[in-house]
Amino acid sequence: MARQELARFLRDRRTALRPHDVGLTVTGADRRTPGLRREEVADLAHMSVDYYTRLEQARGPRPSARILDGLAQALLLTPAERSHLFRLAGSSTPPGASAVRRVRPHVARMLERLPETAAIVTDASYGVVAWSPLAEVLLGLRDGTTNLARRHFLGQGYESSSAEEFGRVVVARLSRAADRYPHDPQLRALLDELHAGSEEFRRIWQTRPVHAPGHRTKTIQHPEFGELRLNCDVLLVPEDDQEVVLITADAGSPSARTLSRLARQAV
Repeated sequence: MARQELARFLRDRRTALRPHDVGLTVTGADRRTPGLRREEVADLAHMSVDYYTRLEQARGPRPSARILDGLAQALLLTPAERSHLFRLAGSSTPPGASAVRRVRPHVARMLERLPETAAIVTDASYGVVAWSPLAEVLLGLRDGTTNLARRHFLGQGYESSSAEEFGRVVVARLSRAADRYPHDPQLRALLDELHAGSEEFRRIWQTRPVHAPGHRTKTIQHPEFGELRLNCDVLLVPEDDQEVVLITADAGSPSARTLSRLARQAV
């Protein structure tokens, strides 16, 4: 626990707020305290003034996740600031109740800036929640309900040279999501469907694989465009537990020429 840094962070965020930011009405003489008072933050966070004061003075014990969540709400912290608060307190950031299925505007705009890259955004349950025009053509994304785990294990995707490896990647992520979002109904329904419909999924699930996102190369047999050798690279959106998958081909290769042609058609 970084007590001094935590204390400084709390003081900075408290003094940056004004009463009207948190719905408080101030009457009477001008306030001498810049920002919110400690008493106001403690009340908003549902904790004692003494406890909050000790945290700001770097004298308090390690706060619980409940206390940290209360402080994050009281101080109107952004998701990134909330994660930073938990890190300063020496705690891992607990997830929300369910996987995040919305896409941040700056992530969506990034997809539009990659005309010859098939880019998709997947949530924690491998649902495709955003995609570039080229990805729509290449992967057949039509209605916004595509789930890569369902496509792989229930025979709805393309034949791929890395199918076995991808199966482990998918199960590792779904297993992690099941631990993080135990009350997410959509995730639970997906897991039940995969357990019921795929022997491969049941077999891999028993092994509890672990995987870190990175670079993969695979060859797919596309029903319309033939054999394509593709590179897959992953960028993380950690605050939403999402991944941006960038699908490209080696420069000058037949697959790259195919992607370039499809990109022109997709515009």
